[in-house]
Amino acid sequence: MASSRYFALIPAAGVGARLGAGYPKQYLPLAGKPMLLHVLETFAAAPSIAHCFLVVSEDDAYIEAVMATAPQLAGRVTVLFNGGATRHASVLNGLQAIRAQADDQDWVLVHDAARPGLSVALIDKLIAELRDDPVGGLLALPVVDTLKRDDTTGRVAATVSRAGLWGAQTPQMFRYAMLRRALEEVEEVTDEASAIEASGLAPRLVEGSVRNFKVTLPQDIALAELLLKGLP
Repeated sequence: MASSRYFALIPAAGVGARLGAGYPKQYLPLAGKPMLLHVLETFAAAPSIAHCFLVVSEDDAYIEAVMATAPQLAGRVTVLFNGGATRHASVLNGLQAIRAQADDQDWVLVHDAARPGLSVALIDKLIAELRDDPVGGLLALPVVDTLKRDDTTGRVAATVSRAGLWGAQTPQMFRYAMLRRALEEVEEVTDEASAIEASGLAPRLVEGSVRNFKVTLPQDIALAELLLKGLP
């Protein structure tokens, strides 16, 4: 177990339709550089990460220019042009592509390209808490807002208890063989933890950070800018 390595896998083949930027949101400029580059630089700066694999679409027209501006990533990041139509497909394609590099017991940290607020400290915290865990787990935050369920007409149908509820973040960290098998056995999931849950296992929750939020809507851009400019 002590010899297990830690690989980062970043699915970035999406188009970011909800953001309405006209191009994939992972390339949106934030704090002076493409959003994706913040993520890649964080993983490249983490000594615990053996290597970072980026999964983009086959016809990605932006990544080569981005990588050309970041020579510091050479040798630390490999771009895989085999992204799928969904996150599930992209992650599974990525896992299949790195089979020659990753052993069954190596850990894979899957992270959203649209979470540029990730820090090396959060990566280290996740690894420290999960390195000896039999299942693995994910960064997440306890839900603090009062939750309402609507009645499909825009009115409140019920107040939902927030007790025991967490909002999932990334990275989500599982061993290579376990994660690949879990993803191969389910039809479609929106995160890796869901696939592990479907196999009958219980991922561990590790408290993350509000700075590690996902840029999804136009109003998220200004907040991301503020957070990134404040990061050390």
